[in-house]
Amino acid sequence: MKILVLGGTRFFGKKLVELCLQNNHDVTILTRGQSGNPFGEQVQQITADRNDAQALTQALANTTWDVVYDNICYCPNSAHEMSQILKNKTKKLVFTSTLATYEADGHMKTEADFNPHEYEIRMGDINDFTYGEGKRQAEAVFYQEATFPVVAVRFPIVVGEHDYTRRLHFHVEHILNEQPITLPNVDAKMSFITDEEAAAFLYFAGVAPIEGPYNATATGTISLKSLLELIENETNKRAKVSLIGGDEHSRSPYGIPNHWYMSNAKAQEAGFTFSQLNDWLPTLVHTLVKQLQ
Repeated sequence: MKILVLGGTRFFGKKLVELCLQNNHDVTILTRGQSGNPFGEQVQQITADRNDAQALTQALANTTWDVVYDNICYCPNSAHEMSQILKNKTKKLVFTSTLATYEADGHMKTEADFNPHEYEIRMGDINDFTYGEGKRQAEAVFYQEATFPVVAVRFPIVVGEHDYTRRLHFHVEHILNEQPITLPNVDAKMSFITDEEAAAFLYFAGVAPIEGPYNATATGTISLKSLLELIENETNKRAKVSLIGGDEHSRSPYGIPNHWYMSNAKAQEAGFTFSQLNDWLPTLVHTLVKQLQ
């Protein structure tokens, strides 16, 4: 297949490209040219800023694709532009969305908890919305405007050794350095997925005959308290946790007020088998502790 990947040079986007290449697909990456090309001549590279509609239109003018992966769309304006540019140019779009399309209200989330087909569209750029609302608006635009099938993959927090957001790293580093961590609710349960499994599901979403929203998460949840205990056991140090206050340096990027996790039943019914969270999270924590000590 001919595959275009926007956002394919780092983290799970990079692993997605590697997976496409392993399966002998013809892969093109579109980048701004700032992160380099880690794949060399294995891929074709288009250099353009996806936030520059005119440049993007010109860059994709004379091409068609079997699948386009958009890992870097964060607002309705970008979704609208991509819907127009890709008209008659792709057989499917796979859009990386997020658990943040759902409210953290303590209940397990299924795809039906957010319906992009009926969501009121408010156009705007990335700075006009919160992260979650920007993704909700982008989903709404794709599903209400696109003339091609769309799969919106809703990921929870994606973790891995090479996570550039370093959110799990934050907790390991703070416990190692005996620095305070502020969390509003240590009992809140969360969903996670590895970068490798995220890439594997994106690939599946592109090649399988599916469309619509899909939650993609490892099976199982973990409370923040239990996550900190994993790190404490590996470091032999106690976490210094505060439930209120704190400054920007101590506030946990996992600081949620309520349980925030999702069901992967729909994706499993479609044929994808997810890992068990407790099979790999302790190993990842062990690896990060060794790296950061």
